Amino acid sequence: MLTVETRHAVHPDHAGRMGSDELRRHFLAEGLFAAGEIRLVYTHYDRMIVGAAVPAGGALTLDKVEETKTATLLERREMGIVNIGGAGTVSTGDERYSLEPGDVLYLGKGNGAVSFAGEGRFYIVSTPAHARFPNRLIRIGEAAKVELGAAATSNERVINQFIHPTVMESCQLVLGYTTLLEGSVWNTMPCHVHDRRMEAYLYWGMAPEARVIHLMGEPRETRHLIVANEQAAISPSWSIHSGAGTGSYSFIWAMAGDNVDFTDMDFIQPAELR
Repeated sequence: MLTVETRHAVHPDHAGRMGSDELRRHFLAEGLFAAGEIRLVYTHYDRMIVGAAVPAGGALTLDKVEETKTATLLERREMGIVNIGGAGTVSTGDERYSLEPGDVLYLGKGNGAVSFAGEGRFYIVSTPAHARFPNRLIRIGEAAKVELGAAATSNERVINQFIHPTVMESCQLVLGYTTLLEGSVWNTMPCHVHDRRMEAYLYWGMAPEARVIHLMGEPRETRHLIVANEQAAISPSWSIHSGAGTGSYSFIWAMAGDNVDFTDMDFIQPAELR
């Protein structure tokens, strides 16, 4: 079963007047992971698609998505897949990849149908692509790791870079995930914006009762979302994206836009926030 929801772009002036329910309707993707289903959100932010496939021991196939008006989803797109569940497989054409928990698979432009099987919980990100690059399975040990923060500021964390210029080449998709160490709860503070790229965050590895306060909005007109496990925040290019949790957690970050320079950020210091 395939379900696709469309999210249109929102002007920051409009977002600044939204209440909690309206903010969640536009910027939070809930219920992505459903057993036996593929659920996607087609956004008008750099045409990024986020979603999930949960084969639940069976098999699911992702092929044509009406919203792209192409014969297959990847005809003019690339895709990143992160397995946040048990062991599973992803197949396209005559290629079959076994993904352990935490592994990332990159599929380049021009691949056909994509099939998911096993006990994996597969998070999916897809962006338009004008060039084709080879498919690649990236294990956790192959990711570039960056250690940042400190226990004293409650933001000690490890950034794992997978679809990233230091690891591999892609068209415009950049993807990885960050894990907060025990006792740390803050991510991406000082926060930043990057007007040239949008970003999406999937929060995962959280207990059912845990929550993250995801900060968003313009730096001087901030808003927030209360986010649970396996929910995704959609972050426009004009919005900050930062958060603090009730305990340690991980989040998958994925970006698309004008460049693939991970360091292309305009930092906002805490004293500048309102």
